[in-house]
Amino acid sequence: MPCEQGEAPLKTLEEIVRERLARHKSLYETLYSVYRDVREGKLKLVDPEPPTTLAQYLRRLDYSLWFWTTAALIAAAITSIWASSVAPQLLPLRYILGTLYVLFIPGYVLVEALYPEEKSLAPLERLALSIGLSLAIIPLIGLLLNYTPWGIRLEPIVTSTAVYNTVLLLIAAYRKLTIVRMEAEALGIADRDGRRRKPGDDALAAPV
Repeated sequence: MPCEQGEAPLKTLEEIVRERLARHKSLYETLYSVYRDVREGKLKLVDPEPPTTLAQYLRRLDYSLWFWTTAALIAAAITSIWASSVAPQLLPLRYILGTLYVLFIPGYVLVEALYPEEKSLAPLERLALSIGLSLAIIPLIGLLLNYTPWGIRLEPIVTSTAVYNTVLLLIAAYRKLTIVRMEAEALGIADRDGRRRKPGDDALAAPV
C-alpha cells in the first residue's frame, strides 16, 4: 500500500493509478509517474499487513532475508571448519567463510542491533563499522576465554563466537521488528500493542 507524503490519507496502489489515469491519457504515463514518484520519495510504499511478532517477522523474507543470510553464513562457516579436517579440499572454502565469520559477522550483528533502522547508516558506513568492530570483538572474546578452563583453542573460540553471533542476531531482529511496529503504528496500520487493524478500519485512511 502506498502513501503520499504530506497530509494525504493512505490509499491503495489501485486507487492512485485510477486517479492518475483520469488525468493521463496513457496507462504507460500513469505507471511511469507512479514509479518516478516512488523513486523521488514523493510516494512511499507501505506494507498493509506488516509483521507484529518476531515469528511473523522471521517468516517474512521481505523483512528477514538479512537474518537468514547471516545465519546461513554462520552455519556454513562452522560446518566448513569441521568438514575441512576430513576433506582437505574444502580448505579454500574454510578460509573464505572463516574470514567472514571472524572479521565481518561479529561486528555486523552488533551494528544491526545498535542501528536497526536502515536509514540510520549508509551501507558503506555499516560495512566499515562491521569490520572495525569485529577486529575489536574477537580479541575480547579471546581475552575472556583465556580466563576460563577451556582456554584459547579452536573449539571454544568457534563455539563462543557462534553463541555471540546468534544472540546478537536475534536481538537485532527484535529491534528491527520494533521499528516496523512503530512505523505501522505511526501510519495507523497497527495499534500500540502491535496488533494489525482490520482492513476496514478508519486508521488506514489516517494522514501520514
